[in-house]
Amino acid sequence: MKKLMFVAGARPNFMKIAVLLRLVDAHPGVKAVVVHTGQHYDHEMSQSFLDDLEIREPDHFLDVGSGTHAEQTGKAMTRFEEVCARERPDMVIVVGDVNSTLAASVTAKKMGIKVAHIEAGLRSFDMTMPEEINRILTDSIADLLFVTEKSGSENLMNEGRGGGVVGKKSVSKVFFVGNTMIDSLKFGLDKLTRVDTTGFGISMLKSLLGGYGVVTLHRPSNVDDPEKFKRLAAMLNRISAKVPMIFPIHPRTRKNAKEFGIKFGENIHVVNPLGYLEFMYLYKDAKFVLTDSGGMQEETTYLNIPCFTLRENTERPITMEMGTNVLVGEKIDRLDHMVERILTARAKKGKVPPLWDGKTSERILKIIEKEI
Repeated sequence: MKKLMFVAGARPNFMKIAVLLRLVDAHPGVKAVVVHTGQHYDHEMSQSFLDDLEIREPDHFLDVGSGTHAEQTGKAMTRFEEVCARERPDMVIVVGDVNSTLAASVTAKKMGIKVAHIEAGLRSFDMTMPEEINRILTDSIADLLFVTEKSGSENLMNEGRGGGVVGKKSVSKVFFVGNTMIDSLKFGLDKLTRVDTTGFGISMLKSLLGGYGVVTLHRPSNVDDPEKFKRLAAMLNRISAKVPMIFPIHPRTRKNAKEFGIKFGENIHVVNPLGYLEFMYLYKDAKFVLTDSGGMQEETTYLNIPCFTLRENTERPITMEMGTNVLVGEKIDRLDHMVERILTARAKKGKVPPLWDGKTSERILKIIEKEI
């Protein structure tokens, strides 16, 4: 029996592998082994994610924890090597762009194990982002590259990852398969129709407010710089005077807000981080989303929710070209005018990108079966 090893380092990684993992677990000819590196870990939140996504407990927990990029990557490599030596998988499957993704890829390749990268080819072209370095290095050594959007294929081709020639036959290991995040999103939306959402802590607030916006903010470039964070908070306070906002606050963001003396207006409702389903229940009905998250750009595009990305660049250009995403960049001071357009029914209309149909995991499994 062939063995596939899935590696996840943070909660969004589980969202990207959930449907594929369930498919593999149900496949009689393939065994799945799940490794949680513990790069980002909170027991209660992680268990909530597993329950919401209906996936089983990881087989191995590496307890890497926080630290510098080098510390996290080094610990993950050392501990992952031990797991690979015991399990001897036929292929390691990594997702996204966290430090654990790079660590597992390098370790597996040095042990002669094939590597598949889900969400390959995305590029922000900003080398100050640690995630960009992780993406480039992982893609440079992966054996199978599963791409979510056309820009990913183009980037990989430009980097010489388009494959080679065996005899007279061209062989490509770049596969445009769609987006596994959308697989999980569709699963979650269906599950929401079958659960009692009145049990969610956010349910009453959502009902009381009626129309609202949602904020997520966690990137160091936004919340570690006191002046930048204060500028963003002032803009959020101005926008909230027109429409209330709900802000599930990241622990890093909460800590820095307190340290920098940042106060949010009374119309910004700051709540604790939410589980996967509860957060989906919140943002699916939002008038707009303000975020610096990568995944939110994709999910709002699929749901046709106006999205303002509080970053200088995005590695997901399809969300701007076809979707509802607008890159704010240095136009923070104009953000209230952008939101005003939405409130007056002049929001950007988007389309669902190709192959974002909820069947990406099925396509990936068929390809992997031929390669192991």
